[in-house]
Amino acid sequence: MDILGVIGAIIGVGAIAGGVLTAMSARIVAQYEKGLVFRFGRVVGTRDPGLRMLIPFIDRMRKVSTQIVTMPVPAQDGITRDNVTVRVDAVVYFRVIDPVCAVVEVQNYLFAVGQVAQTSLRSIIGKSDLDSLLSNREELNKGLEIMIDSPALSWGIHIDRVEIKDVSIPDALKRSMSRQAEAERERRARVISAEGELQASKKLAQAGAQMSESPASLQLRLLETVVQVAAEKNSTLVLPFPVELLRFLERGTPTGETTTEATTPSEATPEITPPEPTPALGQGNTPAAEQDGTRP
Repeated sequence: MDILGVIGAIIGVGAIAGGVLTAMSARIVAQYEKGLVFRFGRVVGTRDPGLRMLIPFIDRMRKVSTQIVTMPVPAQDGITRDNVTVRVDAVVYFRVIDPVCAVVEVQNYLFAVGQVAQTSLRSIIGKSDLDSLLSNREELNKGLEIMIDSPALSWGIHIDRVEIKDVSIPDALKRSMSRQAEAERERRARVISAEGELQASKKLAQAGAQMSESPASLQLRLLETVVQVAAEKNSTLVLPFPVELLRFLERGTPTGETTTEATTPSEATPEITPPEPTPALGQGNTPAAEQDGTRP
């Protein structure tokens, strides 16, 4: 019984030791990770996602994420090529494509990418004008992506894209740009108004030339304007009656009908009648023959 007990104890201890060693050698690699195996400090390979076994006390695994990393770049102060002080921040999207290079070639690839992004952003600010920073964002993003991707390729990192988030400019410059935009809008408005006046003057000249051939159309247009003004009923209209219209109506009256000629106060002339002779004093109503002493 003692021998069986010892053998059972040995088997139990062995099973426990085996279980402990199995637990120490088992590693689980997630779907979005790559397992980098070091054996005595040397890289012996990578492990794909799943349950992976290592040699206890000999192998060591380091997991590297292959997901796309979103890294905000702190705002950088710089002076543009046209001597304007600006503050620009950006964001970098990258991922690890070679875990061995990302771990072996650089000490901390996250910190390295961040520093390269900051220096590249300052460099792109110094090479660009203010108008380019505000309007040509796509070209600047491509240039910034190339500048960051050049050293990152040797680290096993691929830069997916770089985006400039915000460009901060001084308040005084903002006010100047606002005044410039307002002046530009006013200039456009004046040009459009002048073009409209020019087109309207051409049309009015054509209309006047056509109306001059027919005086009646001019009078009808005048009456139509009067009707339009009187429709609002909020003003008093004083309309002089033109003599030409009366003459036009007189000419349009058929022959044989009696017409009354209308005259205006300016054309009417008062009729002057000569005064009657006053009889001489002492003569009374005596005829001239009686005054001479002769009778018929």
